Amino acid sequence: MNDDIIDVEPNRRVESLKTIGWVSYVLHLIVAVAAVLPSAQPSIVLLLIALVIDFVKRDDARGTWQASHFSWRIRSVLWAGVLYIVTAPLWILIIPGWIAWIIISLWFLYRILRGMVAMSQNRAVGG
Repeated sequence: MNDDIIDVEPNRRVESLKTIGWVSYVLHLIVAVAAVLPSAQPSIVLLLIALVIDFVKRDDARGTWQASHFSWRIRSVLWAGVLYIVTAPLWILIIPGWIAWIIISLWFLYRILRGMVAMSQNRAVGG
């Protein structure tokens, strides 16, 4: 009986991490889709909540295939943020900043969708 409890616990951990991963991906997806739709900007609070979830739970996923998803989402948000900041001056120059921001938003949406597909197949993401 004790062996049954030990065997069930890793499955609970995997399922718990997967649920947390899906919550984070959905929050990211809401923000990513809204970023490419004109005048549909949800609060950045959703993105920050997802980022905090990922930072807090990342260590729990260490050693599992899901660890790559936590790192993937964190890197996606951080890179998108850096790219938005770097391209912000384009809004006042001749080159319209909105073009750069649409490209960054599409890249971010792609990263979230790619991660979601990998998660649905129970495999790591990245590379």
